[in-house]
Amino acid sequence: MRKRRRTKKEGDDDEEEEAAGMDAIIPYKEILQMYWEKATSFVNAQCEGLEPWQLVGLTFSSTLLSVWLHGFLFQSESLMSRTKKQFFKLLRKMPFVGAMIQKKIDEALNDVTSSLSFLKDEKDYIKALPEQGMSQPEVLEKMKEYSAKGDVRWQDGKVSGTVYSGEEKLTHLLVKVYGEFAWSNPLHPDIFPGLRKMEAEVVRIACTLFNGGPNSCGAMTSGGTESILMACKAYRDLAYERGIKQPEMLVPVSAHAAFDKAAHYFGLKLVHIPLTKAMEVDVQAMRRAISKNTAMLVCSAPQFPHGIMDPIEEVAELAVRYKIPFHVDACLGGFLIAFMDKAGFPLKRPFDFRVKGVTSISADTHKYGYAPKGSSVVLYSDKKYRSYQFFIAPDWQGGIYASPSVAGSRPGGIIAACWATLMHIGESGYVEATKRIIKTARFLESELRKIDSIFIFGKPEVSVLSIGSDTFDIYRLSNFLAAKGWNLNVLQFPSSIHLCITQLHTKPGVAEQFLKDVKDSIEDIMKDVNAKTTGMGAIYGMAQSVPDRSLVAEISQAYLDGLYSTDVPCSEKHMNGSPGHH
Repeated sequence: MRKRRRTKKEGDDDEEEEAAGMDAIIPYKEILQMYWEKATSFVNAQCEGLEPWQLVGLTFSSTLLSVWLHGFLFQSESLMSRTKKQFFKLLRKMPFVGAMIQKKIDEALNDVTSSLSFLKDEKDYIKALPEQGMSQPEVLEKMKEYSAKGDVRWQDGKVSGTVYSGEEKLTHLLVKVYGEFAWSNPLHPDIFPGLRKMEAEVVRIACTLFNGGPNSCGAMTSGGTESILMACKAYRDLAYERGIKQPEMLVPVSAHAAFDKAAHYFGLKLVHIPLTKAMEVDVQAMRRAISKNTAMLVCSAPQFPHGIMDPIEEVAELAVRYKIPFHVDACLGGFLIAFMDKAGFPLKRPFDFRVKGVTSISADTHKYGYAPKGSSVVLYSDKKYRSYQFFIAPDWQGGIYASPSVAGSRPGGIIAACWATLMHIGESGYVEATKRIIKTARFLESELRKIDSIFIFGKPEVSVLSIGSDTFDIYRLSNFLAAKGWNLNVLQFPSSIHLCITQLHTKPGVAEQFLKDVKDSIEDIMKDVNAKTTGMGAIYGMAQSVPDRSLVAEISQAYLDGLYSTDVPCSEKHMNGSPGHH
């Protein structure tokens, strides 16, 4: 079709409209010009009488000041957080106040040390190599002595999480498989090609489980923390490539502390996003927190404290809209939620690579995958993301060094045992295990909700039940249950305890015994509702009330130091708290 020629009148009309537009701009232009002249006149007046070298010096100094001010204000740690730390640091240096604070710290350190059950009753330690090596029977006998230590019997199903299977036949298989690959190392695929194949198959199986496409990929790691670290490292490097100099990650306050560790290790700024009353991440708050520096978004499926599934679809929409990588942390329940549909307990919302916008997933094979400790997977929707995870040193004198994750050498026996676990249990085995666990979790949730004076946080869909109370200090319930042999997880902000249900809790009578012990404990607590909390409960209660979080960190270091202690305890003092690891 031929274009219609513009008439002379139409051309004149356009010119008139353009002239009218220019006339409308002229007043604003004149105003700007007036302010510019005033500004330049003011600056010139201030500089009148100054010599050239003084002008250069002032320019240089003001530039340095601007750079310093920018560096001071815009750091990975917020100005408010740094100001609080500095304030409390100065406070502790004050003569009388500092002495009082230190006295309280010393008391808390003594309480923590004396409450570490794994240090009590230790009479001696081996601190040097034996002059002559022990025979194999002697070593095995010594090993049995060490294995028998401790008051908590996880085999009875009284421990939250920790051991997710414990099946004797599976244990025997894993021992045989590990023995076969005890000396193998995936760092040398040319020497151990079978091990390389096993690791590749574990990753591909996981990609299939989480509905990854043909370009989906991943890597095996030593656990959930490393899987999370690798995803954060990948997205940090991607952000650097995109020109983001100070990358930020938006993380729910309920997300695993491994994200805090990643921020600390990799120089990322961690922006915590609050939760709704349902204990899900607040999607609107996350949207408001997105900035030009946002390098990744995070959700949990489910989160560790309360077992709640975050609204992954809604966050994924943000990820797509703003073109930001989105990581789903399924370390805890990944190998449950992948089978819940076939087990007859479909989730309300999708969570995996079927959701557009999800770019990576972490899932622990050593939890509900029932593989031995030290194995996890981090998965990506596309290889372009995984490439940022890798580390390559092309100029090392020892040769071109390349590794897919944090470690260089890795235990091939763990990889082989993980592969063997997946092969042995199979899809039907995982579906049946999931059915038993979720059925037990739903039964416990239903019965616990019937008990007065306690409540369940949110609406958990998977295997974690978090218990709170508005009537009494919930940490007292933890102490009472500990006295009955139970070992639960103690949580904070808000105060709560949780039970992570495993295969061991599906044994006949275990769930019923837990309910009975909870009811009996609450009955005893209600006899004196305001009684003082002792043990680890008291320590957690105190820790939540301390505004200077560096003090809490300092006290926590006593626990970490205790892990490596080879000193015989000088006091028999022991607080009546939960004997397990919190």
